[in-house]
Amino acid sequence: MEQGRAEPAPRLRAQVPAQGGSQPVRGEHTGHEGPGNRPAGHAGHAGHGTAPDAAHEHHSGVPVPATAYIPAPAGPSSAPRRQPQRHSVRGQVLAALREALTAGELVPGEVYSAPALAVRYGVSATPVREAMQLLACEGAVEVAPNRGFRVAERTHRDLAELAEVRAMLEVPALLRLARTLPAERWEDLRPLAAAGVAAAAHGDRTGYADADHAFHHALLTLTGNRQLVQVADDLHRRTRTPVPGSPPSRTADLLAAASEHTALLDALMAREYAIVERIAREHLSPGRRGH
Repeated sequence: MEQGRAEPAPRLRAQVPAQGGSQPVRGEHTGHEGPGNRPAGHAGHAGHGTAPDAAHEHHSGVPVPATAYIPAPAGPSSAPRRQPQRHSVRGQVLAALREALTAGELVPGEVYSAPALAVRYGVSATPVREAMQLLACEGAVEVAPNRGFRVAERTHRDLAELAEVRAMLEVPALLRLARTLPAERWEDLRPLAAAGVAAAAHGDRTGYADADHAFHHALLTLTGNRQLVQVADDLHRRTRTPVPGSPPSRTADLLAAASEHTALLDALMAREYAIVERIAREHLSPGRRGH
């Protein structure tokens, strides 16, 4: 049994209710996984051998944060409903864990056990453990043998290096797109930029981080290079864990970062390449609060 930090419980935006209160859903158990109890293999993301991130759906190549919940049990006169699949539960747990990490509710350096978190999710430890393993592959947490999972501790240097790598990948790709794509293609990204501004206006750091990821994912998807998109997505996730001791981003900081998406689209449509590069580099800079 894993031993680890149990308090405080993270505030979860996407609750993961299971049938019968805290009882595990069908096909899951509260013990350790055995060879006969492991889930059937799922197709992973391109280039990954892991299960897909069920916390996001894709529409026209743009990731949209999931709001799916397991529905309430059907009434007596209703047709029987199918049990939720394990990967669906794991995806919802993964989304909730990512939100807790972004909000700093899972404290960097602390160890959390899957069974303790499972109690708060209302599911068995299995989907929690599987979600944590995916986060370990992304570098957000580290496996603490016989204890659970330790939240990775980022430093300011870590974030500066990640920002530098992102700029080396994204800025040249964006400039190539700026010289080849027609102006109307950039207009298609306006709703994503607006979503970031809306989240920032409410001081919603997690919502802004999701919108920021969706915007950059959509930009790079236009290159048609799946490997570039995959690497950039991974880098973006690694920047979401806050540096211990850093003050939370203010609404003004979030709005400043979100407004750069709109300014970038304006410069792209006007084919102002020097302005495009300046905005992109400033937006990806490690000193940009809220990014």
